[in-house]
Amino acid sequence: MSTAQPTYDDILRLFQETDRKFQETDRKFQETDRKFQETDRKFQETDRKFQETDRKFQETDRRMQETDRLIQETDRQIQETDRQLRELGKQIGGLGSKFGSFTEGLALPSMTTILRERFGMEVISPSVRVSKAGQHMELDVLAYANGPINKAFIVEVKSHAREESITQLKNQLQRFRDFFPEHGEKEIYGILAAVDLSDALREQALREGLYVARIHDEVFELDIPDNFQPVVF
Repeated sequence: MSTAQPTYDDILRLFQETDRKFQETDRKFQETDRKFQETDRKFQETDRKFQETDRKFQETDRRMQETDRLIQETDRQIQETDRQLRELGKQIGGLGSKFGSFTEGLALPSMTTILRERFGMEVISPSVRVSKAGQHMELDVLAYANGPINKAFIVEVKSHAREESITQLKNQLQRFRDFFPEHGEKEIYGILAAVDLSDALREQALREGLYVARIHDEVFELDIPDNFQPVVF
Protein backbone atom coordinates (compact mmCIF):
# COMPACT_ATOMS: atom_id res chain seq x y z
CA MET A 1 0.00 0.00 0.00
CA SER A 2 1.58 3.29 -1.01
CA THR A 3 1.60 6.39 1.33
CA ALA A 4 1.23 9.95 0.16
CA GLN A 5 4.43 11.96 0.26
CA PRO A 6 4.25 15.21 2.30
CA THR A 7 4.12 18.15 0.13
CA TYR A 8 6.29 21.19 0.41
CA ASP A 9 3.46 23.06 2.06
CA ASP A 10 3.07 20.30 4.64
CA ILE A 11 6.77 20.43 5.47
CA LEU A 12 6.73 24.24 5.62
CA ARG A 13 3.68 24.19 7.90
CA LEU A 14 5.37 21.58 10.15
CA PHE A 15 8.49 23.73 10.44
CA GLN A 16 6.41 26.79 11.18
CA GLU A 17 4.41 24.94 13.88
CA THR A 18 7.63 23.57 15.37
CA ASP A 19 9.16 27.04 15.34
CA ARG A 20 6.02 28.46 17.00
CA LYS A 21 6.24 25.81 19.75
CA PHE A 22 9.95 26.54 20.24
CA GLN A 23 9.16 30.24 20.54
CA GLU A 24 6.31 29.48 22.97
CA THR A 25 8.62 27.23 24.99
CA ASP A 26 11.31 29.90 24.95
CA ARG A 27 8.72 32.47 26.08
CA LYS A 28 7.69 30.16 28.94
CA PHE A 29 11.34 29.62 29.86
CA GLN A 30 11.83 33.38 29.89
CA GLU A 31 8.66 33.83 31.99
CA THR A 32 9.84 31.08 34.35
CA ASP A 33 13.25 32.72 34.57
CA ARG A 34 11.57 36.08 35.28
CA LYS A 35 9.51 34.44 38.04
CA PHE A 36 12.62 32.78 39.42
CA GLN A 37 14.34 36.16 39.42
CA GLU A 38 11.29 37.75 41.08
CA THR A 39 11.20 34.96 43.65
CA ASP A 40 14.90 35.38 44.25
CA ARG A 41 14.38 39.14 44.65
CA LYS A 42 11.58 38.47 47.15
CA PHE A 43 13.78 35.99 49.00
CA GLN A 44 16.52 38.60 49.13
CA GLU A 45 14.00 41.22 50.33
CA THR A 46 12.68 38.79 52.93
CA ASP A 47 16.21 38.01 54.03
CA ARG A 48 16.94 41.75 54.25
CA LYS A 49 13.80 42.22 56.35
CA PHE A 50 14.80 39.31 58.56
CA GLN A 51 18.22 40.85 58.99
CA GLU A 52 16.62 44.25 59.74
CA THR A 53 14.24 42.60 62.22
CA ASP A 54 17.13 40.80 63.84
CA ARG A 55 19.05 44.08 64.03
CA LYS A 56 16.02 45.73 65.65
CA PHE A 57 15.68 42.84 68.08
CA GLN A 58 19.35 43.21 68.96
CA GLU A 59 18.90 46.98 69.35
CA THR A 60 15.79 46.43 71.48
CA ASP A 61 17.68 43.91 73.61
CA ARG A 62 20.55 46.39 73.97
CA ARG A 63 18.13 49.12 75.02
CA MET A 64 16.39 46.79 77.47
CA GLN A 65 19.77 45.92 78.97
CA GLU A 66 20.60 49.62 79.14
CA THR A 67 17.19 50.35 80.70
CA ASP A 68 17.74 47.57 83.22
CA ARG A 69 21.15 49.04 84.02
CA LEU A 70 19.62 52.49 84.45
CA ILE A 71 16.87 51.07 86.68
CA GLN A 72 19.48 49.31 88.81
CA GLU A 73 21.53 52.51 88.96
CA THR A 74 18.42 54.55 89.84
CA ASP A 75 17.50 52.03 92.51
CA ARG A 76 21.04 52.26 93.90
CA GLN A 77 20.81 56.05 93.90
CA ILE A 78 17.40 55.92 95.61
CA GLN A 79 18.79 53.60 98.28
CA GLU A 80 21.78 55.91 98.73
CA THR A 81 19.50 58.97 98.91
CA ASP A 82 17.29 57.16 101.41
CA ARG A 83 20.37 56.31 103.50
CA GLN A 84 21.54 59.93 103.34
CA LEU A 85 18.07 61.18 104.31
CA ARG A 86 17.97 58.81 107.28
CA GLU A 87 21.43 59.98 108.29
CA LEU A 88 20.37 63.60 107.83
CA GLY A 89 17.27 62.90 109.92
CA LYS A 90 19.45 61.53 112.70
CA GLN A 91 21.73 64.56 112.47
CA ILE A 92 18.78 66.97 112.48
CA GLY A 93 17.24 65.10 115.38
CA GLY A 94 20.50 65.31 117.27
CA LEU A 95 20.85 68.98 116.37
CA GLY A 96 17.30 69.64 117.56
CA SER A 97 18.02 67.86 120.81
CA LYS A 98 21.24 69.83 121.29
CA PHE A 99 19.51 73.09 120.41
CA GLY A 100 16.71 72.28 122.86
CA SER A 101 19.27 71.53 125.56
CA PHE A 102 21.06 74.77 124.68
CA THR A 103 17.80 76.74 125.01
CA GLU A 104 16.97 75.09 128.32
CA GLY A 105 20.49 75.85 129.55
CA LEU A 106 20.16 79.43 128.36
CA ALA A 107 16.81 79.82 130.12
CA LEU A 108 17.76 78.25 133.45
CA PRO A 109 19.86 81.06 135.03
CA SER A 110 17.38 83.84 134.30
CA MET A 111 14.34 81.66 135.05
CA THR A 112 15.97 80.66 138.33
CA THR A 113 16.27 84.34 139.22
CA ILE A 114 12.61 84.98 138.34
CA LEU A 115 11.38 81.93 140.25
CA ARG A 116 13.39 82.79 143.36
CA GLU A 117 13.01 86.58 143.46
CA ARG A 118 9.57 87.03 141.93
CA PHE A 119 7.77 83.95 143.25
CA GLY A 120 9.83 82.88 146.23
CA MET A 121 10.55 79.35 145.01
CA GLU A 122 12.87 77.36 147.27
CA VAL A 123 13.59 74.32 145.07
CA ILE A 124 14.31 74.69 141.35
CA SER A 125 15.01 71.50 139.40
CA PRO A 126 15.78 71.37 135.66
CA SER A 127 15.01 68.33 133.46
CA VAL A 128 12.69 66.49 135.82
CA ARG A 129 11.60 63.03 134.65
CA VAL A 130 9.10 60.93 136.55
CA SER A 131 7.34 57.60 135.88
CA LYS A 132 4.33 56.25 137.68
CA ALA A 133 1.97 53.35 136.88
CA GLY A 134 3.48 52.98 133.40
CA GLN A 135 2.99 56.68 132.60
CA HIS A 136 5.79 59.18 132.06
CA MET A 137 6.23 62.92 132.37
CA GLU A 138 9.17 65.16 131.52
CA LEU A 139 9.39 68.74 132.80
CA ASP A 140 11.94 71.27 131.61
CA VAL A 141 11.90 73.05 134.98
CA LEU A 142 10.01 72.29 138.19
CA ALA A 143 10.10 74.78 141.04
CA TYR A 144 8.23 74.77 144.34
CA ALA A 145 8.13 76.21 147.81
CA ASN A 146 6.57 74.77 150.94
CA GLY A 147 5.36 76.57 154.03
CA PRO A 148 3.38 79.80 153.69
CA ILE A 149 4.00 80.11 149.93
CA ASN A 150 2.98 76.52 149.11
CA LYS A 151 3.13 76.89 145.32
CA ALA A 152 4.71 75.04 142.40
CA PHE A 153 5.67 76.24 138.93
CA ILE A 154 6.16 74.20 135.78
CA VAL A 155 8.29 75.93 133.14
CA GLU A 156 8.11 74.72 129.54
CA VAL A 157 11.11 76.01 127.55
CA LYS A 158 10.86 76.28 123.76
CA SER A 159 13.20 77.59 121.10
CA HIS A 160 10.21 78.10 118.77
CA ALA A 161 6.85 78.05 120.55
CA ARG A 162 3.79 76.79 118.70
CA GLU A 163 0.16 76.31 119.63
CA GLU A 164 0.85 72.73 120.68
CA SER A 165 3.41 74.11 123.16
CA ILE A 166 0.50 75.62 125.11
CA THR A 167 -1.42 72.35 124.89
CA GLN A 168 1.63 70.43 126.14
CA LEU A 169 2.16 72.76 129.11
CA LYS A 170 -1.53 72.65 130.12
CA ASN A 171 -1.47 68.86 129.91
CA GLN A 172 1.52 68.78 132.26
CA LEU A 173 -0.24 71.13 134.70
CA GLN A 174 -3.42 69.05 134.68
CA ARG A 175 -1.55 65.78 135.28
CA PHE A 176 0.94 67.18 137.79
CA ARG A 177 -0.84 66.02 140.96
CA ASP A 178 -1.11 62.46 139.62
CA PHE A 179 2.69 62.29 139.38
CA PHE A 180 3.47 64.45 142.43
CA PRO A 181 0.82 63.73 145.06
CA GLU A 182 3.19 65.15 147.69
CA HIS A 183 2.48 68.56 146.14
CA GLY A 184 -1.24 67.95 145.91
CA GLU A 185 -2.15 70.86 148.23
CA LYS A 186 -0.06 73.40 146.36
CA GLU A 187 -1.25 75.98 143.86
CA ILE A 188 0.20 74.99 140.48
CA TYR A 189 1.15 77.59 137.83
CA GLY A 190 2.60 77.35 134.35
CA ILE A 191 5.22 79.46 132.57
CA LEU A 192 5.83 79.26 128.81
CA ALA A 193 9.41 80.46 128.16
CA ALA A 194 10.30 80.83 124.47
CA VAL A 195 13.07 82.32 122.36
CA ASP A 196 10.70 82.77 119.43
CA LEU A 197 7.06 83.48 120.32
CA SER A 198 4.54 85.27 118.09
CA ASP A 199 2.37 88.04 119.55
CA ALA A 200 -0.76 86.02 118.73
CA LEU A 201 0.56 82.99 120.60
CA ARG A 202 1.59 85.18 123.55
CA GLU A 203 -1.95 86.56 123.75
CA GLN A 204 -3.40 83.03 123.61
CA ALA A 205 -1.13 81.82 126.42
CA LEU A 206 -2.06 84.82 128.58
CA ARG A 207 -5.79 84.25 127.94
CA GLU A 208 -5.38 80.67 129.15
CA GLY A 209 -3.79 81.87 132.37
CA LEU A 210 -0.17 80.96 131.62
CA TYR A 211 2.79 83.17 132.43
CA VAL A 212 4.89 84.09 129.40
CA ALA A 213 8.65 84.66 129.40
CA ARG A 214 10.60 85.83 126.38
CA ILE A 215 14.30 86.30 125.82
CA HIS A 216 15.80 89.77 125.74
CA ASP A 217 19.55 90.34 125.44
CA GLU A 218 20.09 86.61 126.14
CA VAL A 219 18.09 86.85 129.36
CA PHE A 220 14.57 85.53 129.86
CA GLU A 221 12.10 88.04 131.27
CA LEU A 222 8.42 87.77 132.14
CA ASP A 223 6.26 89.34 129.45
CA ILE A 224 2.87 89.83 131.11
CA PRO A 225 0.54 92.81 131.44
CA ASP A 226 0.08 94.54 134.82
CA ASN A 227 -3.47 93.20 135.15
CA PHE A 228 -2.57 89.57 134.32
CA GLN A 229 -4.44 86.98 136.39
CA PRO A 230 -2.78 83.55 136.23
CA VAL A 231 -4.85 80.38 136.35
CA VAL A 232 -4.29 78.05 139.30
CA PHE A 233 -4.23 74.42 138.13
